[in-house]
Amino acid sequence: MEWVLKKFDQLSLDELYDIIKLRVEVFVVEQDCVYQDLDDKDQVSYHLFLKDNDEIIAVLRILPENVSYEEMAIGRVIVKKSHRGNGISRVMMKKAIDFIVNDLGKSKIRLSGQAYLTDFYISLGFRKVSDEYLEDGIIHYEFLFEC
Repeated sequence: MEWVLKKFDQLSLDELYDIIKLRVEVFVVEQDCVYQDLDDKDQVSYHLFLKDNDEIIAVLRILPENVSYEEMAIGRVIVKKSHRGNGISRVMMKKAIDFIVNDLGKSKIRLSGQAYLTDFYISLGFRKVSDEYLEDGIIHYEFLFEC
């Protein structure tokens, strides 16, 4: 398995297709949620993903400041259903946080996370900073990481 971090314009067409395919597979089909995944934020984001041979099995995007929030942001966090429960999401989140803090020199990261993942995000150093709200029919909270 290989971790890859690329800006949008560095992605191959196959990588972009596989990222979008995985996001639709999880967020639209699995979670039965109709929403606009292609939101014009991918083009300014970094994309961190894990490849197992030629298959992308996990992905997230790192958004610059003032795109989703004033702070840097992490979003579209996904691990393919067949690969969940192996700690991949924790490793991926730690890699994203490390890149934002150490390579980009930023000290704050915000994300919108599904409520059932509250303990997971808190275990990574985030704190819940909002009341619950519905996003695409799913209960979410905003979380903030500060170092």
